[in-house]
Amino acid sequence: MRDDPCVTDLVMRARKGNQQAWEALVERYAPLIWSICRHYRLDRSDAEDVAQSIWLQFVNHLGAIRDPAAVPGWLTTVTKRECGRVVRAARGPQAAGQLADENLPDKQTRTAEQELLAAERHAVLRDAFTCLSPSRQQLMAMLIEDPPMPYTEISARLGIPISSIGPTRGRCLDQLRRHPAIAALIDADDWSAA
Repeated sequence: MRDDPCVTDLVMRARKGNQQAWEALVERYAPLIWSICRHYRLDRSDAEDVAQSIWLQFVNHLGAIRDPAAVPGWLTTVTKRECGRVVRAARGPQAAGQLADENLPDKQTRTAEQELLAAERHAVLRDAFTCLSPSRQQLMAMLIEDPPMPYTEISARLGIPISSIGPTRGRCLDQLRRHPAIAALIDADDWSAA
């Protein structure tokens, strides 16, 4: 994810005061912050305080970020430190020397990493999805509804022949696979499977 041009673009625009870019960054990475807070077993109030602190630190350091693509790692590190500080403060002075990461079993650490990866993949997919035409977005949204929408209903709603739904779906998926960020994820998955 370090080569994701979307993150770099969002950071650059947010630096210039673009509110939409800032909101997109928050929407993209808030799940990461919340998942780390959950793994530290913070209550809602403490988690909200941590999140607020992280976003404040982020906005204060926005102009100093040298590698915008490293934002997810920076947010992860700073959130873990802040969660650890909150946990140590709650335990009192006797816990001052302990690191919160030592209290997290390896399984929970792996789960946090998996949640980070899943959050980033979802963000990339949402970004790629917006590159589809509105009619294709609507078709794909109908195709992934739960429970599945019958082709006859999709055909009636969109005014397209039933026989064109499958091929159009295939073209949409091909377009999504060719999106640079999705292609990078696919390549990374192929590389890690080798």
